[in-house]
Amino acid sequence: MFTYTMRRVLSLIPVLFGMTLIVFAIIHAIPGDPAQVILGQRATKEALEILTRELGLDQPWYIQYFDYLKGLFQGDLGNSLRTRGPINEEIWPYLAATAELTLVAMIIAVVIGVNAGIISAWFSNSWFDYVAMVLALVGVSIPIFWLGLMAQWMFSIELGWLPTTGRENVRDPITAITNFYLIDTLLQGRFDQFQVAFRHLILPSLALATIPMAIIARMTRSSMLEVMKSDYIRTARAKGLPMFWVVYKHSLKNAVIPVLTIIGLQTGLLLGGAILTETIFGWPGIGRYLYDAIGFRDYPVIQSGILIIAAIFVLINLLVDLLYAFVDPRIKYN
Repeated sequence: MFTYTMRRVLSLIPVLFGMTLIVFAIIHAIPGDPAQVILGQRATKEALEILTRELGLDQPWYIQYFDYLKGLFQGDLGNSLRTRGPINEEIWPYLAATAELTLVAMIIAVVIGVNAGIISAWFSNSWFDYVAMVLALVGVSIPIFWLGLMAQWMFSIELGWLPTTGRENVRDPITAITNFYLIDTLLQGRFDQFQVAFRHLILPSLALATIPMAIIARMTRSSMLEVMKSDYIRTARAKGLPMFWVVYKHSLKNAVIPVLTIIGLQTGLLLGGAILTETIFGWPGIGRYLYDAIGFRDYPVIQSGILIIAAIFVLINLLVDLLYAFVDPRIKYN
């Protein structure tokens, strides 16, 4: 297991290296001059030349790329062209906000999706099965921006149950420790702020959880149906074991491998693809951070943000692969 893990970790290095090269080439092909964007349309030619030299954009592309790689090997993501601040410090609050939103969304998606798929397989061809699969199809098909706007209209504007946008009450801001607000409020004993932070999470996390919830439900159902036709399941039922025990212990344990794969992929996709949800709900996450950076042609921020998301994605896939061996003892990594 250790040898396999180290081999997989080492194989990530060329993947991430190739990612930096591709991203660097693409973002430098984006039309527009960062100095012009920062100084505005009325900036003089002399001012543009001075700022371009200060930002190092007058150097050839390969020098800029190797300077960026040199900083990466030293653990330095560089400085933002727009704020001039270190990206290492700037990016963490945004990444933590997206991670908190993604984790809550995936918990909702896994709990509801897995159980809906199990019950649909347990009572296949029943009214619950048909309703659950139709809802799953709708969940996959419905545009997330429309769902988010409708949720805001219904639960925030019409009913007034939940806040519309943001992560906190601006009149009583949360003191950040880890930048995971649910954790920070508990560490400080501010249960009133915890409730506020949790209420802000409900709508965006439900909107973000819709698509993975539907995919997980459909995958769980198909996997469970296949396993429940196996001989050992029929034997367990013939022995008189309770159906609940047969389904949740014997069947689910052997059907969970493809479900784990889907969960890992969806978690990685949500980390990098939550920009629509973050924009609709005013969530200060990594998606909004990168979107603003693209508007300002902030090359170092775009490169670093995409690299971090890619690294998290491949690490999640590695973790899922390692979990296979714990879930199914028949899988051996030699």
